[in-house]
Amino acid sequence: MTAPGYLAVDSGGSGLRVAVGVPGREPSARGETREPVRTGARGIDPAHLMAQLAPVARSLAAEAGLDALPTAVVGAAGFASLGDALRAELPGALARELGVRAVALAADAVTAYVGALGPRPGAVLAAGTGLIAIGTDLTGWRRADGWGHLLGDCGGGAWIGRAGLEAALRAHDGRDGGSAPLLARAEERFGPVRGLPGLLYPRADRAAVLASFAPEVAACAAHDPVAADVLRAAARHMADSAAAVCPSGGAPEVALTGGLSKMGEPLLVPLREELARRLPHARQVPAEGDPLHGAVRIATDLATDRLTLPGDPALLCVVRDRNG
Repeated sequence: MTAPGYLAVDSGGSGLRVAVGVPGREPSARGETREPVRTGARGIDPAHLMAQLAPVARSLAAEAGLDALPTAVVGAAGFASLGDALRAELPGALARELGVRAVALAADAVTAYVGALGPRPGAVLAAGTGLIAIGTDLTGWRRADGWGHLLGDCGGGAWIGRAGLEAALRAHDGRDGGSAPLLARAEERFGPVRGLPGLLYPRADRAAVLASFAPEVAACAAHDPVAADVLRAAARHMADSAAAVCPSGGAPEVALTGGLSKMGEPLLVPLREELARRLPHARQVPAEGDPLHGAVRIATDLATDRLTLPGDPALLCVVRDRNG
């Protein structure tokens, strides 16, 4: 055991990703769990999070040769709207279980932002199954969309997949706006499209199933104008959200992170065009890292008293010297 270190956590839909290390260096050890943290009437369950996190954190600290973890950052999906119990209980639990003295609790959109851009002004589109845009001028945060696949997430993976399946069903019915290539892809993937309502509507993971069709839309876009139009519409929605949160002055940066960044040119070309049209003063840059990388960056700055990101009760809150 040689040095105190940090604990960085990314809590998402597939479980926890955890890193430990010494400020100023790359993480020394990484681990993960495969069970998502439960949510209930009180929101995200801090006891369930700690039950998974504590043994992983202790094991990684031992593996990395760290004698303490005085600084922790936890980025959590749903924190903005479901984080009240975490805010109330997690700092104390981290202090008791792991000796943590300074904690930053963050929405996963914030850790995605910091992973992509670092502590610089700009806007980040976090686009996977859903979509949320977050921006800062370093005095406050702004967010747009992230309302879920029934009310928003416009331009995200589930939105693209749903629009592609709608075009497939239009072709099946003989209505205008249909796509025979998307109909063929839908039936290859899901079976006869008459069965789609029964397959989709009862499922708790409906958004993920819809998003699984988004790559099929991209695959058809080069030769199917309907599929190409779906992706152009998605790009417009994404640019709308980025424009809503991006600082209007200075020279902000804008980046895309998340699974849709891997969809390739059929989406990225129209997205670059829409961002250039909507945000001509912003510089488009590639994302530097993912949300866990963002949690590591915040932990390093918190540990060295260099955290310049603005606080926000719903998005980023820091608690120091909690021991009970």
